[in-house]
Amino acid sequence: MPAEPAEVFAALGDETRLALIARLIAEGPSPVVRLSTGTAMTRQAVTKHLHVLEKAGLARRQRIGRSTVWQLEASAIDRARRSLDALSRHWDARLARLRDHVEG
Repeated sequence: MPAEPAEVFAALGDETRLALIARLIAEGPSPVVRLSTGTAMTRQAVTKHLHVLEKAGLARRQRIGRSTVWQLEASAIDRARRSLDALSRHWDARLARLRDHVEG
């Protein structure tokens, strides 16, 4: 079952998780060892953040041999974007009605 947009936004509300998403976009599927390289975090800390992203539907893991590879789930970002688009259309319509009322 897809995560709710609020879960996605909560997961993306953390700077570290945003950085992990950016790395997954830039580097493609990656093991934790590569995702933790160049950070001050331990692999365990990176893994905890990846689990939050996984729970929100933003990332998924795949076991390849002895390694676990993480990759971005773009569909969750698309659902969150559609949610923001709908909210934006709602507020645009309300503001247009307010403007018409004030100017009318």
